[in-house]
Amino acid sequence: MIIPANLRSQFPGLTNRPEAVFFDGPAGTQTPQRVIDAVVSYFTNTNANHGGVFATSVESDRILDGAHQAMADLLNAPSPHEIVFGNNMTSLAFQMSRSLARVLKPGDEIIVSRLDHDANVSPWTLAARDAGATVRWIDIHREDCTLDLDSFRKQLSSKTKWVAVGLASNGVGTMNDAATITLEAKRVGATVFLDAVHYAPHGPVDVQALGCDFLACSAYKFFGPHVGVLWGRRELLASLPCYKVRPSSNDLPGKWMTGTQNHEGIAGVAAAVEYLAALADGQADRRARLRQAMTSIQSYEQTLSKHLLTGLASRPRFRVWGVRDLNRLCQRVPTISITCKDVSPAHLSAYLASKQIYSWAGNMYAVEVSEQLGLEATGGFVRLGMVHYNTIAEIDRLLKALDDLG
Repeated sequence: MIIPANLRSQFPGLTNRPEAVFFDGPAGTQTPQRVIDAVVSYFTNTNANHGGVFATSVESDRILDGAHQAMADLLNAPSPHEIVFGNNMTSLAFQMSRSLARVLKPGDEIIVSRLDHDANVSPWTLAARDAGATVRWIDIHREDCTLDLDSFRKQLSSKTKWVAVGLASNGVGTMNDAATITLEAKRVGATVFLDAVHYAPHGPVDVQALGCDFLACSAYKFFGPHVGVLWGRRELLASLPCYKVRPSSNDLPGKWMTGTQNHEGIAGVAAAVEYLAALADGQADRRARLRQAMTSIQSYEQTLSKHLLTGLASRPRFRVWGVRDLNRLCQRVPTISITCKDVSPAHLSAYLASKQIYSWAGNMYAVEVSEQLGLEATGGFVRLGMVHYNTIAEIDRLLKALDDLG
């Protein structure tokens, strides 16, 4: 069971600003002390480059190997050698898209979604442009901001080589039926890339159950440092062409991690995974504890979504974009985006900041969503992003602030 009062003290960012309400998690969560300690410890005790025979390098490599295994456990990946670290999801996607452009041909097609962050759109559309391939789009249902799966099926064909969708929308919180999308894409022989950046802090991720070929996330969205993570199916990571320096290893995952990595950040990633595992009860193996912890987080966060959506429903001055039906909370994460009838998103977010309530205003790089909803010209929306350290009391404080808005 998730009880915020029992865990908030682990987050210095929360305790150092007790007056603040952190609803800015979708742009980067706060980090627990154990993550900070892991980064400091790396610099203090094991700061060395990869592959040396001396003590600090050997210990550094042990820590980094442990981080690959930790992420394999979090994602239920078959092997730690399928875990690639990088700057962030966007950089990893562009790295992969450069390889994709090498294998696409004129006449091939890729499919992207109008619900996604642009980091899961532009890398693939630019690869298609460079290769002379065709881009197809999955449309959305504007009334609840869900993907139009009929639109997806109409775009799908034997020409489809690449399908990119997200597990959850960073703009409006919608969770996609990625398993069904993947299954149908695989039937025509397409490769599937899933963006789990926004979903990762909110529920269990299982790449084997999803059946996808690639999945990317960013540790700073699930209580870790600014490090990106890519899981790829072993045979694809091995066979796809990779741009790298000549002395770099051809083995996995080194083939895709050319250059010196952010070792201290990767050490922090492992600590973030351990933080999540520690939220579970019992003595099961880490994969099982992570699934239990993430399932508990998902359940708790639905109570947050229900409370905020209920409060907003009685305040017609504000509109919620996305799934609003309380019977469909399993179809969204606790990221709730709103607009106000008579106040711009930028002004509303600034007003909330003056009340020590942290939010974001704009399109959140979900450009297609903002355009499809007709919000781009008016400044997008205000995003209120909750995670498991947020509380009902904080939501009540937000609702009171909205009531006091002049």
